[in-house]
Amino acid sequence: MRVTFDRGTLLVNGPLADDQREVLSQIPGVLWDPRVNAHRAPARLAYALVAALGRKGVPIEDAPRPRLTPPTGFRAVPLRPYQEAALLAWRRAGRRGVVVLPTGAGKTRVALAAIAATRTPALCLVPTRALLAQWVTAIAAFHDGPIGRFGDHERVLHPVTVATFASAYRHMATLGDRFGLLIVDEVHHFGHGVHDEALEMSIAPLRMGLTASPSEAGVAPLTRLVGPIVFQLSVGDLEGQYLAPLRRIAWGLRLDPDERREYLALREVYRKALREFQGRHLGSHWKDFVAHASRTDEGRVGLSAWRRASRLLAFPRCKQQALALLLERHRGQRTLVFVAHNETAYAVAREHLIMPLTCDIGAAERQEVLRRFQDGTLRALVSAQVLNEGLDVPDAEVGIVVAGRMGEREHVQRVGRLLRPGQGKRALIYELVVMESNEVGQARRRSERLALGSRPAA
Repeated sequence: MRVTFDRGTLLVNGPLADDQREVLSQIPGVLWDPRVNAHRAPARLAYALVAALGRKGVPIEDAPRPRLTPPTGFRAVPLRPYQEAALLAWRRAGRRGVVVLPTGAGKTRVALAAIAATRTPALCLVPTRALLAQWVTAIAAFHDGPIGRFGDHERVLHPVTVATFASAYRHMATLGDRFGLLIVDEVHHFGHGVHDEALEMSIAPLRMGLTASPSEAGVAPLTRLVGPIVFQLSVGDLEGQYLAPLRRIAWGLRLDPDERREYLALREVYRKALREFQGRHLGSHWKDFVAHASRTDEGRVGLSAWRRASRLLAFPRCKQQALALLLERHRGQRTLVFVAHNETAYAVAREHLIMPLTCDIGAAERQEVLRRFQDGTLRALVSAQVLNEGLDVPDAEVGIVVAGRMGEREHVQRVGRLLRPGQGKRALIYELVVMESNEVGQARRRSERLALGSRPAA
């Protein structure tokens, strides 16, 4: 019997007795492929499939193994006590699972220690090109060997390789049988269908996911693809000792009369459309309404009203005035301004002569901007989404959250930009909240998310 890797899948070739065919048919994901007269399965089942056949006494002549040689040249990776605990929890879970730690708490260090300890070829997946460069630098600090890169127009393969999600998705048909360990940074992007095939197409039996903000909606598929949450700590668990102390100020603001009339009118149009939809579709959710809205005139009008109301709340005159006061108050401190949309970022940049950091800014210019922010030449940056995830922003002291688009997860990531510890540093974050709007509930949920206690898995 031969189990071979075939472009991100497995082919099981050879004669099988009836009871052995029954074993294969009971493994989720294994299907008969009449095109090649063989059973086919996702590559991620490689080791489970061989083990299941072995238990039935099926002799295996050949099976997939990582084709790259194990990496050498790793130095010891020093860990804090909670990082050691996270690594131990991952090991006890069979070296599969998700580690949840706040931004700035050193998730990358845990992954580097896992790579050094397992000494198996490792592929690290990251969402952006900026993070690819950041991971290469982090690995080089503890690894003397070559480091592969897939992304940003590079295709260099080594026993330790970093790839963007997009590059991995495109090339996993050839990369899938090279590695034994899969590290997935910002793993909450998976489990929703987008790029999930990249994880299905790898034979790697050892898998570690890293995130500061796990997605509840993707828990079941993520458990299948990477493993369950094996260790979790929050900002509240580490603040003060391992992260900078945080002071959070929610500033309640009120719309001007004309803006308030417009907001209430838009909200009523939206709510009427939503009520009518829910009356016809009992038990439906907001996502169902969005999916259905484009099919009817009433739905399109309601959804358009919701979007216009959200835009209005994102940067009304009261927030513009509050932002001006805060920037003046903290003009001597390194400040990050978070907004909901690029157009708002550019408006803030023009009004206050501060540097915007958006997706339109190239990698080289972005690095130069961050260097100037670190040395104090630039005192403030404004961003819609670029600073939300993964990008290191050293020495930021003040954050001003004008508005967001992605809920509590986005907020946790934004707060994390300010929590990297420093001598005598105290982080301060302002949230601009329009009273008598849905922003009040959002601010409460963000506060609760930051305060969540640890939930290490058993």
